[in-house]
Amino acid sequence: MSQPDHPSEQDDAGFTLLEILVVLAILGLLVGLVAPAALRQLGGARVSVAQQSIARIGTVLDMYKLDAGTYPSTEDGLDALVHRPSGAENWNGPYLKGSGAPVDPWKHPYIYRFPSDRDGKDYDLCSQGPKEGDHSEEICNP
Repeated sequence: MSQPDHPSEQDDAGFTLLEILVVLAILGLLVGLVAPAALRQLGGARVSVAQQSIARIGTVLDMYKLDAGTYPSTEDGLDALVHRPSGAENWNGPYLKGSGAPVDPWKHPYIYRFPSDRDGKDYDLCSQGPKEGDHSEEICNP
């Protein structure tokens, strides 16, 4: 077996502990900088999806009104778009796919009121936003 002529000619295979720690520190910094931005984008995307869903459900509510002559009552709620409410003679649904009323991107039920509590609106259709019960971040029909 031949041996290296000098000890400095030995193969240095692998990483030192210091090199591994430096790489882990760099990865930790990158995750610390990128993760908050990614989470902000995710939150913004959910708000956008909620706004688009409210607009789409509003269109479906208008179709319901064309058939039934009025919007569903607050008591019947959005479930009236899936199941025929009592007293709805010209109901031509279901107007939405699925077995129940739609939920927002945070999996909370939409808030629906007819007539509206707001001036100039026929009905209120709102998402509570990320925190259930917190009305400060409500997203409502325009």
